[in-house]
Amino acid sequence: MTEIRHEPTAPTRAQWLAPGAAIDAHRHDDHQIVYAGRGVLAVTTSTGTWIAPGNRAIWVPAGTVHAHQAHQAHGELELHLVGLPARDNPLGLDEPTVLTVGPLLRELILAYTHTPHDESPERGRLRAVLLDQLRASPQQPLHLPTPTAPQLRAVCGILRTNPADDRTLAALGREVGASDRTLSRLFKADLGMTFPQWRTQLRLYHALVLLAENTLVTTVAHLCGWSSASAFIDVFRRAFGHTPGIHRPRRQTG
Repeated sequence: MTEIRHEPTAPTRAQWLAPGAAIDAHRHDDHQIVYAGRGVLAVTTSTGTWIAPGNRAIWVPAGTVHAHQAHQAHGELELHLVGLPARDNPLGLDEPTVLTVGPLLRELILAYTHTPHDESPERGRLRAVLLDQLRASPQQPLHLPTPTAPQLRAVCGILRTNPADDRTLAALGREVGASDRTLSRLFKADLGMTFPQWRTQLRLYHALVLLAENTLVTTVAHLCGWSSASAFIDVFRRAFGHTPGIHRPRRQTG
């Protein structure tokens, strides 16, 4: 069994991860904000995965065992970590949560992770404004819960392997030896969402990763199971408030 690393203090820093790199499971006694200015960052716990594209951050409460995964087409991903003492919980949240990062919050995170880590009044004021912006940051439902029921794990494993699999719950149930009624009940009881909702979340997560890897929007739609690019764009816009093209890295020249 892999030992879970314990870091008493959550670091505040900027660090760089290669595309596809991961930070193994660990925990802090402090809260932490995890933000990547571009690419897609995933934070995984025993209960699920939270997905953050470049305009989102992830709140990780104190004591949460979690791992990081970076997805990006090219170049290193710049990861920004902000540690906050356990007594400071501006959001009042006890589970990981994806937060919208507007222009001001983005600049505050960048400044706070790059400035000297001292106790100066200037840094204290920067931290206070950052906390204020966190309180005003809208929460986003970018959570893909992990099933615990064996039959549900089997179904979800099939779809994780191939998000474009468009079989009905009844057809998937026949493969794993469970009725669609049983599986439907398990989705609601175990994951807190319906089968269509979970499959859409899975496809959106997979789409974000593919977009970060510079995959064409039409190809992403096909690989993730949408009938057309326009259908994918419509679902994506309703989930994120903008079209998927914004998440594809700009072509590098030179």
